Amino acid sequence: MFNLGNFLTLSTFGESHGSTYGGIITNFPAGLEVDFSEVQYQLDRRKPGQSKIVTQRKESDTVNFLSGIFEGKTTGTPIGFTIENENQKSKDYGHLAEAYRPSHADFTYDQKYRHRDYRGGGKSSARETVNWVVAGSLAKQLLPEKVKINAYVSSVGEIFCEKPYQDLDFSKIDSNDVRCPDEETAAKMIARIKEIKKEGNTIGGTITCVIKNLPVGIGEPVFGKLQAELAKAMLNINACKGFEYGSGFCGAKMTGKDHNDLFNEDFSTKTNLSGGIQGGISNGMDVYFRVAFKPVATILQPQQSIDHEGNSVILEGKGRHDPCVLPRAVPIVENLAAFVLADLFSINKLRKI
Repeated sequence: MFNLGNFLTLSTFGESHGSTYGGIITNFPAGLEVDFSEVQYQLDRRKPGQSKIVTQRKESDTVNFLSGIFEGKTTGTPIGFTIENENQKSKDYGHLAEAYRPSHADFTYDQKYRHRDYRGGGKSSARETVNWVVAGSLAKQLLPEKVKINAYVSSVGEIFCEKPYQDLDFSKIDSNDVRCPDEETAAKMIARIKEIKKEGNTIGGTITCVIKNLPVGIGEPVFGKLQAELAKAMLNINACKGFEYGSGFCGAKMTGKDHNDLFNEDFSTKTNLSGGIQGGISNGMDVYFRVAFKPVATILQPQQSIDHEGNSVILEGKGRHDPCVLPRAVPIVENLAAFVLADLFSINKLRKI
């Protein structure tokens, strides 16, 4: 059994075209008055069919809590929940029963398990992330109210939001379909995604996430470093190809003199190339990181591939697919970050007992 988290943990079940998704959250503390509307709001931000630039699969993504919550408050026992799949179209995937889609998980799942659910990718489907949003939106309610987590689409293909995050109004993230708070850039991104969709193709990009007002001391010094825990969570997202925080790969081009964040008298730093993390522990500055996503593997164009016996076949994607994962991945990034932080906050509290 593999879980998300160290002390606060999530284990999940479900497949893309099975009857139900769900999960179990353990070690969630008792006494939290749950804001159910916030949980559903985050699910609505992730759900399919919300705009013309995402998959048109129609799902309400309504969460049903089975345990761990009584009279609106958490009880301290495991929180169990389910989300029904309401709009499966398994017939769209019959042509994949014997064949492998390029750059998809079909081949690796088949080789590992010798039996796979080919309907929508089964467990490899990004629909799995619905479970993570439920867990993260609950975990976010454990964090100090002042801690703010905001993610936004910072690039689509070759189109970049050039403004630094400090100059952006995060309240505008959800004001457009692509979830980029810079309106001029968002319009270009949306036009590009529509163009790609019309071609039956897909496109990738990046999401930037900013965590403000995180206190000093979050993260462990060796194997539970804050950046490592964030990276592990993000790299588990379907289609994620890279993670960088602070100066990231650009820092590799700099000298120590240019890269060092010098202190102010109040222990803040004059610059923040460290990305709010030093020695794996938060230093009180903004934590910011960027996540890279590849183009969706399933395209609505013919491609040469092979079947399970190695014979050459021509495959063409059918059904409903995202031409770009980025708009729906924004709440996934935010809520995974919240779960990671809540887990590390819980570990800090245990140390003080």
